[in-house]
Amino acid sequence: MLFDTHAHLNAVQYEEDIVEVIQRAKDENVTHIVVVGFDKDTITKAMELTEQYEMIYAAIGWHPVDAVDMTDEDLAWIKELTSHPKVVAIGEMGLDYYWDKSPKDVQKEVFRKQIQLAKEVQLPIIIHNRDATEDVVKILKEEKASEVGGIMHCFTGSLEIAKQCMEMNFYISYGGPVTFKNAKKPKEVVKEIPMERLLIETDCPYLTPHPFRGKRNEPSYVKYVAEQIAELRGISYEEVAEKTSDNAKKLFGITR
Repeated sequence: MLFDTHAHLNAVQYEEDIVEVIQRAKDENVTHIVVVGFDKDTITKAMELTEQYEMIYAAIGWHPVDAVDMTDEDLAWIKELTSHPKVVAIGEMGLDYYWDKSPKDVQKEVFRKQIQLAKEVQLPIIIHNRDATEDVVKILKEEKASEVGGIMHCFTGSLEIAKQCMEMNFYISYGGPVTFKNAKKPKEVVKEIPMERLLIETDCPYLTPHPFRGKRNEPSYVKYVAEQIAELRGISYEEVAEKTSDNAKKLFGITR
């Protein structure tokens, strides 16, 4: 069994063939997919997908790149949606200093508000971090995000940062980049993460793993992430698949 903890099947790239994409995931023994909504349109679509497919769950939040667009009404709407039984996390949220659409102070404010909401509704959080590690970790500590924990999504950081995050009750999640030939640091760090803190994801349609790099990603490709981790750690593919699935179900409170 495989659990894709971060997918964007709500993206326009799947409008033509979502049924086939889901079937290919099932064919590769992907049993659960968390579809992440990060603005009005993608949250709405994520919620629709949870109704259409038993294997799909939703994470809902506001992306840091679009933080400047989020209103108090949007936050209240997200809170309202968290009562749905298939909403399993708040996010993705965090900081993105690569793109400059949203000022840093606005990003930080929206990030803090979402952590506070997650604590209020008692759901884990999914963290997006791009070129902002120091501030992300600082805010997680200041807002006591350890009370709900969550996922460091598509982690590319150092072992030291991973340890700080794990101490705050976070899981470390790897996607396609760990399969890239030039991904020296992720390959080294993933070997050191305790199995009980490890997750896998695709972040599809982005970050497609080798050997399909450059093409559209999809949940069935999460197996290549699991295979690479198994090889790096010197353990079986089945062990990686089983343990990461168990970890995800525990974090998201999924019993079936």
